[in-house]
Amino acid sequence: MTDVPAGGPGRERSVLVAGEALVDLVPAGDDAGVRVAQPGGAPANVAVGLARLGGRPSFLGGLGDDVFGDRVEAWLSGAGVDLSLSARPALPTALAVADPGAHGNTYRFHLGDTATFALPDRTADVGRFGAVYAGGLAAVVEPAAGVVAGLAREAARTGLLAVDPNVREDRILDPARSLERLRELCALAGVVKASDEDLVRLWPDADPEESCRELAAGGRLVVMTRGARGATAYVHGAAAVSVPARPVRVVNTIGAGDAFMAGMLTWLGTAAGWDTELSAGATKAMLEYAAGTAASVCARAGTEPSAPPGV
Repeated sequence: MTDVPAGGPGRERSVLVAGEALVDLVPAGDDAGVRVAQPGGAPANVAVGLARLGGRPSFLGGLGDDVFGDRVEAWLSGAGVDLSLSARPALPTALAVADPGAHGNTYRFHLGDTATFALPDRTADVGRFGAVYAGGLAAVVEPAAGVVAGLAREAARTGLLAVDPNVREDRILDPARSLERLRELCALAGVVKASDEDLVRLWPDADPEESCRELAAGGRLVVMTRGARGATAYVHGAAAVSVPARPVRVVNTIGAGDAFMAGMLTWLGTAAGWDTELSAGATKAMLEYAAGTAASVCARAGTEPSAPPGV
């Protein structure tokens, strides 16, 4: 893996990841009644994934002043994620109670009055980065949502905005407003990675492929993931490119989509210098690298990817 794209400055490899770092309470082995605290949050998973794949990501988030916040901070900094743009207010860490099942993972959230969504406004720093990632709960939960929206607008204006809507449904979230905010982010983005389930929730009256083609028609690189059925990329004016999922013995699927996104961004920054107008061959190479990254998570009991060959 090269350190930076040929001919590109160090800035081109760096990614600013904005969003939530929280604690997932996941089942301990086969006993669903016993829970283990595990650092998580989609954006935090992406930041750690980028660092594990050799990148230099910066995380913009809020870290709690409790023992969970200590653990999240150690997890992020231990992976090599820069936390200089994050804040640590005197508030607790948000919790997500995970319920893994045969058809995916569901969550119940405890988010109110937490440090997790007290994001500092670092819009002035956006221009330092080759790409900015946004999405997840911080894009829809105030006061973080307003900060994320401002960062996204600046990133779209000055560089590359990558969005994973990562749609979550919970009793504490306003579904109409949440979906509206995520659709606005997708409209701003130069790269959109979404699961087929996300696309159905965002645009329920359209087939997911139709939604992807419409997004791509605006000049975006759009990737739809389908879990075990692989992934498909859509580029304006070209045929869709698909790859199968890597065959693995599945141990865990939590964080697989975030690992896929980290793999995509790693490949785009390293092999393409953030150019999203890819040939069919380059698109396939990107998808295969991202699929291999996601497979490394599914095959292990954790959310941190290992790098597949190819970049």
